[in-house]
Amino acid sequence: MNQSFYERLMKILPEDGIKIHEPMERHTTFRVGGPADYFLTPGTGRMLAEIIACCKEEAVPYYIIGNGSNLLVSDDGYRGAVIQIYKSMNKIDVDKNCITAQAGALLSAVAARALENGLTGFEFASGIPGTLGGACVMNAGAYGGEMKDVLKQVTVLSEAGEVFVIPKKSLEMGYRTSIISKKGYIVLEAVIELNEGDVREIKERMDELKERRISKQPLEFPSAGSTFKRPEGYFAGKLIQDSGLKGFQVGGAQVSEKHCGFVINKDHATAADIAELMRQVSEKVNNNFGVKLEPEVKRLGEF
Repeated sequence: MNQSFYERLMKILPEDGIKIHEPMERHTTFRVGGPADYFLTPGTGRMLAEIIACCKEEAVPYYIIGNGSNLLVSDDGYRGAVIQIYKSMNKIDVDKNCITAQAGALLSAVAARALENGLTGFEFASGIPGTLGGACVMNAGAYGGEMKDVLKQVTVLSEAGEVFVIPKKSLEMGYRTSIISKKGYIVLEAVIELNEGDVREIKERMDELKERRISKQPLEFPSAGSTFKRPEGYFAGKLIQDSGLKGFQVGGAQVSEKHCGFVINKDHATAADIAELMRQVSEKVNNNFGVKLEPEVKRLGEF
């Protein structure tokens, strides 16, 4: 352990905000991943900025996560600091037709507040298993809706430690990308602008989307959601299914029999199992159709 780094962390964070050799399987929806040297949970943007400055000065690598819903962590873990923006930074406020939420707020929680206040336009995100911060970074979307449709502005922290607001027109949001990801900014909070709606109709739409997810997605198994990005002109799940890979398994990892776009942790899979399965699936699809599947899931650590 880097004693100097640890002592500096103790001056920034409360004791319960610092964990040493924390198993990352506890913090990813895949339920795999070895230990991170440091696992840190700041409660404010200022704490976050101080941690990052400390990491840089002490030459400790760092990585930002939300609830780990789009992440595959190596079985060997991560030699550095994982900084989680989640439950310690998840405040949600509603003012008329705008919702201001911190980056760690779950999309499902934001959608629930929208419903409570009769605001429509965020139903599409009610079942996405991620945080608002990650959704802004990658312009998360589902069922015809995307974050770019509802965002008014995003407050970010730059690598230089500056906090500033990016208005909607400057977010450069595209398919699974944004100016935030391009510049390596860290989301602190975002303002979502919605429309007034009928509570009953909003609830019906959310229930409809929930039922569609339950019937079509393997929610009963740990996964990271859609494993591959949608190739232009194709659907990843159909390409995988047409390659005869439904139910294909490597160790405890499997291409879901319910939806081929999902790789699941079916039976105590390791990160290595999942990574190898993804490699073989991508290779076979490329051989069969000449289409290169690009992972939507981020990797952390050595593979």
